[in-house]
Amino acid sequence: MICAEDEIGLGSSHDGIMILDTDLPNGTPAADYFKPSIDTVIEIGLTPNRADAASHFGVARDLKAAFGRAVKFPDLSGFKVDNSSRPVQVVVENLDACPRYAGLTMTNIKVEDSPKWLKAKLNSIGLAPINNVVDVTNFVLHSLGQPMHAFDLSEIKGDKVVVKTLAEGTTFVTLDEKERKLSAKDLMICNESEGMCIAGVFGGVKSGVKDTTTEIFLESAYFSSDYVRNTATRHGLKTDASFRFERGTDPRMVIDALKWAALLIKELTGGQISSEIVDIYPTEIKDQQVKMSYKNIDRLIGVQLPKETIKTILEDLDIQVTEATEAGFVAVVPPYRFDVTREADVIEEILRIYGYNNVELEEYSSAGYLANFPTPDKDKIQEKAGLYLSALGMNEIMSNSLSNPDYYVKAGLWSMDENVAVLNKLSEELGVMRQTLVFSGLESLKHNINRKQPNLKFFEFGKIYQKKGDKYKEQEQLALFFTGQQSEESWSVNKKSVDFHDMSAVVHKLLDKFSVTAVDSVPTENQVFEYGLDLSVDGKLLMSFGKLKSKLCKIVGVSQEVFYAEVQWAALLKQYGKSTLYKEVSKFPEVRRDLSLVIDKKVQFSEIMSIAQKESKRLVKRINVFSVYEGENLGEGKKSYALSFILQDENKTLNDKLIDKTMQALMSGFENELNAIIRK
Repeated sequence: MICAEDEIGLGSSHDGIMILDTDLPNGTPAADYFKPSIDTVIEIGLTPNRADAASHFGVARDLKAAFGRAVKFPDLSGFKVDNSSRPVQVVVENLDACPRYAGLTMTNIKVEDSPKWLKAKLNSIGLAPINNVVDVTNFVLHSLGQPMHAFDLSEIKGDKVVVKTLAEGTTFVTLDEKERKLSAKDLMICNESEGMCIAGVFGGVKSGVKDTTTEIFLESAYFSSDYVRNTATRHGLKTDASFRFERGTDPRMVIDALKWAALLIKELTGGQISSEIVDIYPTEIKDQQVKMSYKNIDRLIGVQLPKETIKTILEDLDIQVTEATEAGFVAVVPPYRFDVTREADVIEEILRIYGYNNVELEEYSSAGYLANFPTPDKDKIQEKAGLYLSALGMNEIMSNSLSNPDYYVKAGLWSMDENVAVLNKLSEELGVMRQTLVFSGLESLKHNINRKQPNLKFFEFGKIYQKKGDKYKEQEQLALFFTGQQSEESWSVNKKSVDFHDMSAVVHKLLDKFSVTAVDSVPTENQVFEYGLDLSVDGKLLMSFGKLKSKLCKIVGVSQEVFYAEVQWAALLKQYGKSTLYKEVSKFPEVRRDLSLVIDKKVQFSEIMSIAQKESKRLVKRINVFSVYEGENLGEGKKSYALSFILQDENKTLNDKLIDKTMQALMSGFENELNAIIRK
């Protein structure tokens, strides 16, 4: 088996196959070669007000109070300045927007891929590794909740960093290579002559870390949430850094995060710390002091808690209890808890850790019912499906379950031994229970056609019956019938008969309604069709559809072409809601590219789809055939397909280089596997 990284879950790259250089014998488990790390992934639901928990350390700090366990902070004892050869001057002109700014320089670094352990950590939280310097800043961000940025020191003109706003309308090119016009209220990180980064939001294309970078200036800062929120909204930029700055970060984490990042970069790049830490923090952000009353605590919680329990909970949450009296105390809240500013907020923290379920409710406030999730009602599902088919222009029929045994004799497709005979039959024409919905549907078509209604679209929910030895079997099916013209005669619509593709469109809309996506399609084995397809999921047949044999139509007396679909209703019901998945609509645009292929007539569209999925499953979202041509000038046994390919990357905007690479891979696949000729 030949695989790329993303196909076996070892990365996100699909640039080429993985080449394994090993002496291990065939059949060796892949885990013995790759030696993957085993980790536990915990997903939490984070409310917008809990910015302090938007990091691993923040969550751990909260769990400390719930479980009474100590929190382990990274060891910073090894931090030291190696030399002072590359000092950088830092000036903060707008202290309201940037109350604290810190940084240091590092030299002799080597930018390269991160080690496996760091890549694995980032991949586990959905981040794509970039290089060992940028990956460290992202790792520290998600570990401690402190956004950071590394600048290429060679781009800091004049060895001077200035935190300020620029003139209204100043142009600035961000990392995504888009030119943006700045507002006079956008805080910028600048060098001596120009902007380098939109503070707390997005870096610049010039000053970022590159493969050739050997010296960096590492930034760690505390920016005003109002400034960052307004800038991010103004430019439509939402990043991991802006998410945290908008909600409020910990001003006391700035230096510790800087030291840890510097130690990690030093370890991974072989660099040196070449300046003292610059820390501009003229006005310290104080703790919030909230006066608390035991009377209000008891009233809002609904139960009287011991004073010692209250004190323990708050101190585990890093909220100090001071000035305690019999009536109350003062809660000293650290600045990283922006959501705790009032007495009610502190009480909510106490109750949250104590446990809502530990507060007993009085009888008069008990719940009157328990919510449940009942099994979907199959009759209601059938009703919805019927309404949907009606909305598609079809009419429902309900026909007799008794059928004419001569139909089965003349057709020769069903075993007469499997007929369920009626003992007290009313007539010979109604002598058996039907083995198929085909004949009852054709009878309805005949009845309407004989009354000058030739354009018909019917559906029927019904049962079929068979005798298997001494046992009887009944099965629920849904049948669809198309015949005649696509629409009634009109001056504004061209006359066109219904065909296989009209039936196919309705069948696939029905599958979409049931959220069935992973469908296998093969030429039908059902003998009632001249041609058609069988659709199945996980090897179980869902439905068959195609053109009914004219022999069957003539048995009943229908001379028009009839297209028929036979749906195994019980099998389709099992798929209802089974694979319904919702995901965010991508914010990155789609790109369309067209190809014209000359291929053998025997080549099926499913083969084209299969090759496209194999060559670029991640980027090719949809394929459409918008023109089919057959003619003598193409050569015998040839046909021409004009195809449109819709490409989209859900993580970034596609560039011409990647688009061209993808289309070249598709063309090579079609040429090599289908002997296709690409027409320019």
